[in-house]
Amino acid sequence: MKWMQYIWIFLVLCAVQLDAQMVSVSFLMSNTEGEIIRDGEIYLEEYGEIASSDLNGVIELDIQSNTSLICLIYAPGYQTFKKEFNIEGDTLIRLTLESLKYKSETAVITDRGHGLWLSKLRDVEKMAIYASKKSELIILDEIGANLSTNNARQLFSRVPGLNIWDNDGAGLQLGIGVRGLDPNRTAHFNTRQNGYDISADALGYPESYYTPPSEAIDEIEIVRGAASLQYGPQLGGLLNFDLKDGKVGQPVLLDIGLTGGSYDYLDGYLSAQGEIDGLSYFAFGKYKQGSGWRENSDFEQRVGIGRVNYRFNPKLEVGMEATFMSYLAQQPGGLVDFEFENAPQSSKRSRNWFKVNWNLYSLTFDYEISGSTNTNLRTFHLDARRQALGNLGPIHRPDSGRERDLIDGQYDNWGMEWRLMHRYELNDLFQHILIGARFYSGFTTNRQGLADDGSGPDFDFLNPDELESSDYDFPSRNMALFAEHLFNITDKWSVTPGARFESIFTSGEGYYKNRVISGSRVIFEEKIFEERSRMRNFVLLGLGTSYRPDQNIEIYANFSQNYRSINFSDLIVTNPNLVIDQDLKDESGYNTDLGIRGLIFDKMRFDLSLFYLRYMDRIGIGEKIVKDDRIGERAVSYRTNIGDAAIGGLEGYVRYDLLDRKIRGNDLSLDPFLNISLIESKYLDGLSGFQGNEVELVAPLMFKFGMRATLGRLGLSYLFSYTHRHYSDATNAIRVADATRGIIPSYWVHDLTLSCNFKKSEIKFSVNNALDRAYFTRRATGYPGPGIIPAEGRTFYLTISHRFFKD
Repeated sequence: MKWMQYIWIFLVLCAVQLDAQMVSVSFLMSNTEGEIIRDGEIYLEEYGEIASSDLNGVIELDIQSNTSLICLIYAPGYQTFKKEFNIEGDTLIRLTLESLKYKSETAVITDRGHGLWLSKLRDVEKMAIYASKKSELIILDEIGANLSTNNARQLFSRVPGLNIWDNDGAGLQLGIGVRGLDPNRTAHFNTRQNGYDISADALGYPESYYTPPSEAIDEIEIVRGAASLQYGPQLGGLLNFDLKDGKVGQPVLLDIGLTGGSYDYLDGYLSAQGEIDGLSYFAFGKYKQGSGWRENSDFEQRVGIGRVNYRFNPKLEVGMEATFMSYLAQQPGGLVDFEFENAPQSSKRSRNWFKVNWNLYSLTFDYEISGSTNTNLRTFHLDARRQALGNLGPIHRPDSGRERDLIDGQYDNWGMEWRLMHRYELNDLFQHILIGARFYSGFTTNRQGLADDGSGPDFDFLNPDELESSDYDFPSRNMALFAEHLFNITDKWSVTPGARFESIFTSGEGYYKNRVISGSRVIFEEKIFEERSRMRNFVLLGLGTSYRPDQNIEIYANFSQNYRSINFSDLIVTNPNLVIDQDLKDESGYNTDLGIRGLIFDKMRFDLSLFYLRYMDRIGIGEKIVKDDRIGERAVSYRTNIGDAAIGGLEGYVRYDLLDRKIRGNDLSLDPFLNISLIESKYLDGLSGFQGNEVELVAPLMFKFGMRATLGRLGLSYLFSYTHRHYSDATNAIRVADATRGIIPSYWVHDLTLSCNFKKSEIKFSVNNALDRAYFTRRATGYPGPGIIPAEGRTFYLTISHRFFKD
């Protein structure tokens, strides 16, 4: 791939040709009463770019002198209009917007700047370049679902190709994977909140035990594998939760919501936000509890979020943020196949518990160096702990009632990420270059031993100074340098090369024990100390291109390399259902996309793309024969590098604005949508017995059909989800005795939400899995199983929310 390096270096060198004849143009946006408009936008037709006003209602641009600008001016609640300006020198242009007296098509065509492109991320947004990448933007206000339960099936209903694990009805953890990647705790995504890491350890343990409450989220950003260059090498890409920021144009806005539902579900939240003299704030608190759809499924969760941003002057803004989350959940364990078929709500484990405490902190600096250059610095810190307590023994054996296993993981991580974005003009077109650096330091401790033989959530080791299984420390460091450049070759064609240098150091120090137990007596014990360290330096390259034959259609393509280091949990966790290869290697691969997206017939938004994911040294689960004190020998799941895999297919999304009219003075709208993915997968080489097998967790067909209808104050949202049968492991096993491997049968689910909106209040009634379909989406080898983890049956929820604000 050296030719790509030469191309990229050549293109970056071209960026130094800056045009010196630039002038500064300021737009001041206000309404007819002279009040400043802080959330206005200007769309520059010549450059295909959108600029947003600051807290003072000002948009500053560097434009070539003696040129003509055609601008589309937009702000929520005001009439949209187009105007041409002749720019000769430095100037201030005052824009007066008239209030929107009726709903018109021109006032909503941009959907906050995204709608024309099917809620994709803009080519240049905030401090990132998304040109030519497969991206999705989920605006929470547009979903229409009940947000209380964080139901991933509904939150991500319009994103094709996602495999979603429905094993947590309370929405405590998110489990999504894309293109055949493991959904377990969203570990194959680079998961962030407001642009900073929220997973346990970005390198060695990228699992997310915390998911932001939906009521606190403004938007969710998803970028497929091509995000590796700007955000890190994960094969799945970027998943970023953008929280509300308090910039609502008034000093105080209060929201309160209360939800009651099936199986003793109770949820309440309170939020406050606003802005005063350059200071914006957002505070959020949430509590929920329930007894769960299955037996032994009690849970309780608390979340608190505080966010403050202060603009010291038009150029400098500083933000601080803190998040606190804790929950305690009883885990009913897994089932074997015949138990699931006969009694999916049953449980054979009453002594299993899971406890999480997640504390996140961040400090951000945004500075405008000039009208064409901006910089951003994010610093972040994670102080977290997760504890799993219970019986890890095979699920087809009864709970012995003896001492329980306790796995205690603690995470103390911090990092910083710096970015600089520069815009310049070349051949009468704007070009953008982004450079950045990242430093990350992580320290993980993972301890496993015996806890008491009780049934309550007592997370204390019996012998904390001499654990029965293992005790390890995992320090890690990561430094990265990255750059991407958006070259607008013509007003229709752009090219985006990029590169990322990664330096990763991981190490582990501690011990594990080999123990032989006969009955309740230890007849052999060996304590093995070990110390490992590994340094990796590598470069990831990528290239994207985009062509717009007209203003509503875009053809895009990209190629990006990816990398994923092995998890700490793959090295030391003792699990009787799972044997781990001690010679595991890191994974690598690349993603490619070729697609077309846009708007046709003024009503149909679409995004159709082909993708190919090459996955080298994929880690998967096979089978191995081990000795068993009771039965001599038995087959267990074996986690190892299976081989190289190829995954490819089609991902498509279509939304049609079927109705948009008035009936007796009431707005009537109906917009059905369909998303679909068709995927083929195969192991190309690797261990014997796996070549030619289908790749696990790859459903060959997934689709969702839904619609949202509104009539005046009334709203209706419907979703039908289908996932075709697929394998849970690389052996393509149909069924095994302990249910840790086997087929995931096809399943389909119906969800329905009814809502009624008043001026300041809203009532929502929702039914999840309306036809009470019995299905499951995963087979677990450890917690929260082992075995089949049934998805929830039919559940009902009623939410009442009210907003307090000054008109």
